[in-house]
Amino acid sequence: MSEIFRLRSFTKNNRGGNPAGVVLNADHLNDDAMRKIASEVGYSETAFVMDSNKADFRVRFFTPVEEVDLCGHATIATFSLLRERGIIGQGCYQQETKAGILKIVIDEHHLVYMEQKKPQFLETLNKNELLSCFDLNDELIDNDLPIQVVSTGIRDIFLPIRDLHLLTNMQPHYNNISQLSRQYNVTGIHAFTLETKEEASAHCRNFAPLYGIDEESATGTSNGALACYLSKYKDKFLVKDYVFEQGYSMGQPSEIRVRLKLHEDNISEVVVGGCASIL
Repeated sequence: MSEIFRLRSFTKNNRGGNPAGVVLNADHLNDDAMRKIASEVGYSETAFVMDSNKADFRVRFFTPVEEVDLCGHATIATFSLLRERGIIGQGCYQQETKAGILKIVIDEHHLVYMEQKKPQFLETLNKNELLSCFDLNDELIDNDLPIQVVSTGIRDIFLPIRDLHLLTNMQPHYNNISQLSRQYNVTGIHAFTLETKEEASAHCRNFAPLYGIDEESATGTSNGALACYLSKYKDKFLVKDYVFEQGYSMGQPSEIRVRLKLHEDNISEVVVGGCASIL
């Protein structure tokens, strides 16, 4: 019998975070049933946990309208739940996903860290392509950094904004974001600024209306890729630990931690972590 749970991932001081559904013992569910459950749960993603002959668990991820290859916050929720129920403990595990077999680490503080794929730095966009997505003008975009598609398992457009006030007050135009997302075959736009509210590496907002997510309060996969982007373009591969703020504009303050393993000018490992609590 499948069990459906609701959790919040990447919470900060037990507040905020990003809600995710987790369904245990999902082996008997077909695609239509998983899609229906994800729609009924109503969160941006729901994870379905199954047996695997390649890893410790097989996990599939569904938005209310579509299956996606990987979801960071739903992975954090999944393994936090497995630990909470005594199915796993502190240690290293593997999950089989459509993005590959990825490592999961549960540390001594009960934080869950998930491995992502090594970064791919892909298409660079002209800033004029983004202006209609948010009623932007040239002065709002940070011209010291590129607008680029980057992936550590999920393709996103990374949009640097000059300051926190501008980012907080940007008004998204979802149809235009969906159209651009379709054009570049990305999940959405991850907008960020280096100005932060607290001690963090960047302040972020994530928009993925093409997948039924107008805005998301904590996005693990996108922030894993953002850490790689900042390491390459801002920190010259000298920084390996990042903390990202997200969800503040939604009243759901979230904290996402990223650790990189660096060797000269290469990123050999990306792990994204945080905590989760059952609702």
